[in-house]
Amino acid sequence: MTDQNPLDWRGETPVSTRFDDPYFSLENGLAETRHVFLQGNDLPARFADGFHIAELGFGTGLNLLAALQMWRDAKIPGQLQFTTFEAFPISPQEMIRAQAAFPEVSDIAADLRAFWGQTRFETPELRFEMIQGDARETLPLWQGQADAWFLDGFSPAKNPELWSPELMAEVAAHLAPGGTAATYTAAGHVRRGLVAAGLDVTRIPGYGRKRHMTRAHKPD
Repeated sequence: MTDQNPLDWRGETPVSTRFDDPYFSLENGLAETRHVFLQGNDLPARFADGFHIAELGFGTGLNLLAALQMWRDAKIPGQLQFTTFEAFPISPQEMIRAQAAFPEVSDIAADLRAFWGQTRFETPELRFEMIQGDARETLPLWQGQADAWFLDGFSPAKNPELWSPELMAEVAAHLAPGGTAATYTAAGHVRRGLVAAGLDVTRIPGYGRKRHMTRAHKPD
């Protein structure tokens, strides 16, 4: 895995120069992840052996660290599956630097540090896969189904390709019945794309200065 997405740093927050957007909230990236992606998908209440999270936009890996910490804290037996789609992976060194800003997940970060740069790896509690490339091309080819989606691409205003109605339809097609998706954005066209894909969509309170975020559910 090579550094394909040059970064600037605002303190310890990495900012993509390609998209002119930070990788996580300047307020508190870990708190945002917990609010948007974990609470937004009703986790850990839904966790069970083999629970499958899929994600658009791996970034610094912070969402994975937060999810795996929650998995550990909930003492779920078995493995969490985590599949992430990333077009522009950052280097392992920059991932490690970014993750160091969150001592609350330092144990998880230390356990996974040796795996960064690999697109697949497995531990007793995690089965991980990164699918590299444009998600508009790679997601339709994916054979999996997720129980929960983390929709965490850069801002729809900065990276509209990752929020198109066509891609939202693919997200819905690769979501198990009864599954959920969550994202920090409440942009109308994103919500409409999810609705058009057959999901039940709700606008709920967002994190920090973001008044709203989006949660979607696939009927059983």
